[in-house]
Parts: sequence; C-alpha cells; structure tokens
Amino acid sequence: MSPWRAWFLAIRPRTLTVSIAPVLAGTGLAQAYGAAVPDVAVAALAGAVFIQIIANLANDYFDFAKGADTEARVGPVRVIQAGLLTPTSMRRGICAFLVLAVFAGGYLLAAGGWPVAAVGAASLLCAFAYTAGPFPLAYRGLGDVFVFVFFGPVAVMGAFYVQALSLSPDALLAGIGLGAFSMAVLGANNLRDRETDAAAGKRTMAVRLGALPAAVQYVACLLAAAVVPWIGSLWLAWPIWTIAALAGVATCVRSVVVVLQFAGALPARAGDPTVAPPGREALIPVLGSTARGVGLYGAGLAVGFATWPP
Repeated sequence: MSPWRAWFLAIRPRTLTVSIAPVLAGTGLAQAYGAAVPDVAVAALAGAVFIQIIANLANDYFDFAKGADTEARVGPVRVIQAGLLTPTSMRRGICAFLVLAVFAGGYLLAAGGWPVAAVGAASLLCAFAYTAGPFPLAYRGLGDVFVFVFFGPVAVMGAFYVQALSLSPDALLAGIGLGAFSMAVLGANNLRDRETDAAAGKRTMAVRLGALPAAVQYVACLLAAAVVPWIGSLWLAWPIWTIAALAGVATCVRSVVVVLQFAGALPARAGDPTVAPPGREALIPVLGSTARGVGLYGAGLAVGFATWPP
C-alpha cells in the first residue's frame, strides 16, 4: 500500500462528517441572520476538520500503545496496528495537522477574538485527552461527553459566533441535535469494539453499560436528533425546510435494526428465534451509515436555515 493510501485510511475520511456537519449548520444559521462570512466559514470548517483528524490520528497512536488495537479487533483498518505506518510517522503526522489547525485558528482569532482562542485551545486539548494523558477520556467512559459537547453545541455555536459575533438559542438547539447524532456515531463504533476495548481496559460507555443499554443509547441519540428540528419549528419558528435534516435520521433506520438485533432486543429473523444475532462485523456498515447520516443532518439544517430570514 502506498504511503498516501495509508494516510488516507489513518485520517478516517468517512467519519469527518462529524466535524463538517456542525460548521455547515452554523454557517447556514449565520446566513439566515445576514452575517455569513465565506472566508471565515472556510477557516472554521478547516479548523474543525483538522482537529478531528488530530483526534483520529492520536486515537490510532495511543490505542495501539495501550494495547486496545489488536488483531482481534474488527472494523476499519488501524494503520499502526496493521503495520502501514510507524508510530514515529504518526507522531509527525499529528504535529503536521497541529500546525495546520493553529494556522486556521489564527485566522479565526483575528475574526472572533479571545473567545475563539479559548474554544480552539479547549478543543485541541480534548482531542489529545480523548485517548492520551493521565486521564484519557475514552478510557474513562467520557468520550461520549466530549463528542456531544465539542461536535455539537460548541462546534455549531462556534461556527455561528465567528461570523455573526453573537450567540443564538437557535445555534444551541441545532448543536444539541448534532451532538446527539455524533454520539450515535461514536456509540456504533464503541458497541462494535466493546469486547476488545474491555480486554484492553478501555472503559467506554458500551463496556460499562453492556450491549443492550449501549444499543438503546444509540437509538435514543438518533431520536433526540430527530426531535430537534420539530422543536425548532414549533418553539423557535425555524423554517419548515429544516425538517430536511430528518433525511439523515432516515438513512439510519436499517442501522437501528442491526444494532438492536446485535444486542438481542430484536430477533435476527422475524418468526424464527433460532437464528443467531448478527456478529460484530455487521456493525461495520452501521458506523458508515451513521456518519453519512450526520452529514446529511447538518446539511439539511444548513439549507433550511439559509431559507429563513429571522
């Protein structure tokens, strides 16, 4: 495999919708307020993506170092464990994307001032603290909180703030929906890796709760995301077009069935309880479909907001 292909796998491009979607939603809302600034929006998008890539690379590096990524793991390739990149190369890659994130952050600092610097510093700190340091969040069952906060309210409100230079309850509510959807992405990943994570001492919520509660959490996150556009329409007078965000939830219907079957909450085949539930391999496409869903959800909100002059 070429080095370029290995790095492509390392950044996990299919998951980057988690960082792209909230910036789209925040920018669409800024457009509704007549405050969208294209160059600032691009910088916000770049910064968010770079921070997620840093988190992904650090996750690959530190999970390998801690023994969480082994040959028993199923799912997308982890490049260090697979021997495609060395730990030294990964450290250099993390530093390179850190430089890019700082450049994007500097541009946003000029546009939004010290609040942007504080949010950017906190985001970078948590990107590393997700799997690194003396208190790695993912190993303490706090990864879900990090994902909800930083890929939900913080990301949407941040993207809106650097353009409008103000805060809005609309951005907070949209952020809650995107944070819940992003938690579903992480939940699908952690449910699939529950056994190998437990063996490595990685106490994710799926490990702590068990398969069935983790499956219920996945469904609850999607339901919470689905409710948000309706709340916005009824209480905050969002335009009806924001309901287009539900297309993202609709793409996860099959995934919900698979997750519940995996956890034993639904029979693997209706009317035949003797059929074994799907194995961990069946959860691999669930992660992909949920990541696509959050992208559609954010784009739907963005398009809906852009049609709405408050």
